[in-house]
Amino acid sequence: MKITYLYQYFGTPKGSWSTRVYELTRRWVEAGHTVTVITSPYDKSDISANGLVSLQEIDGIKLIVINSGDSNRMSILLRAIKAIQFSLISSYYTIKTPSDLIIASSGPITIGIPGLLGKFFKRVPLVFEVRDLWPDGGIEMGLIKGNLLIKISRWFEKICYQNSSLIIPCSVGMESSIIDRFPNKNSQVIPNACDLKLFQENVTRLINPPHWLNENTKLFLYTGSLGFMDSCIEIINGFHLLKNKQNIHIVFLGDGSERKELEQKVDNLNLNENIHFLGLVQKHEVVSWYQKSIASFVVFKNFPVLSTSSPNKMFDSFAAGIPIIQNTQGWIKSLVSKENCGINVNPNDAIDMMLAIEKIAFNADLQKIQSSNALRLAQTEFNRDILAEKYLNALVTLKK
Repeated sequence: MKITYLYQYFGTPKGSWSTRVYELTRRWVEAGHTVTVITSPYDKSDISANGLVSLQEIDGIKLIVINSGDSNRMSILLRAIKAIQFSLISSYYTIKTPSDLIIASSGPITIGIPGLLGKFFKRVPLVFEVRDLWPDGGIEMGLIKGNLLIKISRWFEKICYQNSSLIIPCSVGMESSIIDRFPNKNSQVIPNACDLKLFQENVTRLINPPHWLNENTKLFLYTGSLGFMDSCIEIINGFHLLKNKQNIHIVFLGDGSERKELEQKVDNLNLNENIHFLGLVQKHEVVSWYQKSIASFVVFKNFPVLSTSSPNKMFDSFAAGIPIIQNTQGWIKSLVSKENCGINVNPNDAIDMMLAIEKIAFNADLQKIQSSNALRLAQTEFNRDILAEKYLNALVTLKK
C-alpha cells in the first residue's frame, strides 16, 4: 500500500520534538508499505530543507520537505501564514505523489486543504488525524476571533470530517467531542504512545552531569514547549511554597515564548539553585533525564479543549516508568485516578502543586507504586508497537 502522510512537524529522535509520525511510519515501512511524508522544518525537530522543496529519505520513509518552517516563537499571524503556505505548496505534491490513501494530520487544520484536494483529484480515501481540536482550541484561547472567521473555521472543520473515510482522534476526549457533532463518522482513537525500547532498554548517561545531580537528588522533570498553552508557572509557584527543598531539583527541557518570563520568576523567587532551564536537547538526552527523575509534570492552561490533549510528555514519562503530576481536567485526570499512575492537582492551585511534589519526594513507597503502574500502562495500553499495528490495520481495512 502507498501511503501519503501530511504532517507539518516531522522529526526523529535526533531532534527535540514529537516522534509520533516517525515511529508509526518506520514500522509501516518495515511491514512492506511505501510511506511518503510531506512535511516542513520545525525549530524543535531535526529536519532541514535544501531550497524551497527537497526530497529526502530516513529509515525507508520518503520525505518531501517544504521550506516553510514554523516556530512557537513566531507571532500567531506569521504562523498562520506559514501554515497556509505549507498547505498550498503541499497540495501540488499530494496530488503528484502516487498513493492509495492520504492521511492529513491536524493541527493546524489548514492541513485539510491538501488532504481534500488529494482525495478529490486522486479519488483515494482521506484519513483525518486529529492531534488537536481545531478550531475549538483557537476559539477558546482567543486566537480565532470574529463571527465570520469562526463560522468559516467551523465550516471548514465540517468539510474535513464529512469527507474523511476515517477519523483518527489522539484521545478519547477528542473522539467524544467529534462524535457529539458528527455521530455517524467512522473513528478510531490512536493516542500518542510509549517507546519502551528507547526508554527501558537503552539506559543512557549524561555526558556532563551537573554538580548537584547525585544519588540523593530527587529530580522532577518538565519537557516540551514553554509557550502560551503551557502552565509551567504553576510548577514554580508550587515549589516556592515547599518548606523542605533540600535535594529536590526541577529541570525544564524545552523552549518557547514564555521561557524568559519563567526564568525571571525563578530569579525573583531565588530558586536558581533548585530550578534549572536547560533548553532544547536531543531525544536521547531527554531519555537520560527521564531515567534519573522520580516524576514529571504535565501542565496546561485551564482551557477545556486542552483537557482533551494527548501530550507526548505523559507517554514518555510512562515509558520511563515514572508517575506524572498533572493539572488537566479531562481524560488524563480520569486515567490517573483509575490507574494510580500519578497525582492530579487543581489548575492554578499552588498549594495543591506543592503537596503533590512533597508526596512524591518524601513517600518512596507511593513513588514506587505509581512508577510500576505507569510502566504497566506503557507496556500495554500505550505500547507503540501495538498502536502502530492497530493504526495500520485500520488503514488496510479501509482499502479493502
